[in-house]
Amino acid sequence: MAESPAQSCAELVPQQAESDLASLTDDYMFSLYFFMNNAFRFCSITGPLMHFNLAEMSQQVQMGMENMLKLVNEIDQNSVGIKEEIEKSKDYAMEKKRVLEEEKEQFQKAAYTILDMLSNRG
Repeated sequence: MAESPAQSCAELVPQQAESDLASLTDDYMFSLYFFMNNAFRFCSITGPLMHFNLAEMSQQVQMGMENMLKLVNEIDQNSVGIKEEIEKSKDYAMEKKRVLEEEKEQFQKAAYTILDMLSNRG
């Protein structure tokens, strides 16, 4: 039996959310890699004159990594909330679909009853 569009759409939403979260994490990791790569490249070009700034730069990189870890944890926490909201929405949509199906059946029964009454009159 074919799947209803409501069910297939509901299944795609969590996959899309997970994909978006993975993409965000990948973007953050790439940014950190890019920063560190360029920082070390800069230090190798400037040589010993910049040695005293290496400790400062290392501290900045460490702070950046800590901030990134905080962001990743925040994204994880938000994703849990988002997944819960998606589940609630799916449950609500399924309940609404059930109610609409019941109403449809009632209207069909009423229409058949009226048609039956009209056909028996004549």
